[in-house]
Amino acid sequence: MTPEQRAAAIAALQQNAVDYWYRVDCEGGEGVSEMFVEDGVFHAGPGEPLMGREAIEAFYAWRRERGERTSRHVIANFHAEFRGPDAARTCCVMLLYAADGPPPHTGTNPALIADMMDECVRGADGVWRYAKRDFRPLWMSGAELTSAPESLKKGS
Repeated sequence: MTPEQRAAAIAALQQNAVDYWYRVDCEGGEGVSEMFVEDGVFHAGPGEPLMGREAIEAFYAWRRERGERTSRHVIANFHAEFRGPDAARTCCVMLLYAADGPPPHTGTNPALIADMMDECVRGADGVWRYAKRDFRPLWMSGAELTSAPESLKKGS
């Protein structure tokens, strides 16, 4: 991979992450499952992960059905390691500000600061998709986080 190809791939991967969280924060996550490979894995809280696009889409539908939620996922310190021309592992710091209900909300602490780690693959169509998304919490404020119900997770 040339330096120019690497820079272009990093820009595409970072834009994917920004687009993903924009769609979650501003559009309720509708359709973000298409940003995963068909059998993608998404860790949405403690316990078993969500497995596959259908489960990921069902999670965001469930989240929207709970009522209005205000969230802003802020990512920084984006880093990518390439494991070939069409495979990458990315890591960045994610700050989550979130609360149920409409804004404005009181309080200024993020609900969560975590490392977000993604395994990404580029398909034959040239589009980077998530094979796996996981989080490593670093700080938690005690605010209520949205975790997938067990009924949406693997084996339920």
